[in-house]
Amino acid sequence: MEPFTQRAVHVIKAVPPGRVVTYGQIAAMAGDPRGARQVVRILATLSDAENLPWHRVINAKGGISLPGKGGQEQRARLAAEGVTLRADGTVELARFQWRGPGTGEQREP
Repeated sequence: MEPFTQRAVHVIKAVPPGRVVTYGQIAAMAGDPRGARQVVRILATLSDAENLPWHRVINAKGGISLPGKGGQEQRARLAAEGVTLRADGTVELARFQWRGPGTGEQREP
C-alpha cells in the first residue's frame, strides 16, 4: 500500500460514529490537500478489505455522492449513528463534521 493510501486509511478509520468528514479533509489530513479524488478511489477499492466506515465520508457541500442503493445505505447508516440530514439531503457540517484527530472534540455530536 502506498504511503498516502496508508495515511488516508488511518484517517478514515479514526472518524468516530456520529461524525462525518469530507473527501478533501481526508486528503489534507493524509498529506495531499488536492487528493480528494484519490480518496474516492481508496474508498471504492479498500472499504471492504480494510473495514472502512465509508458511510461517514461525504462531499464538500455536505452531500452524499453515492447514487441509488449505495446512497440509501449511506443515509441509513448515518441515521443509525444519529447524523441527521436536512430537507435538501445534506448533513449540517457545523454540527456533525469531524475536525480530525487530536482536536479534543467529543465522540458524540
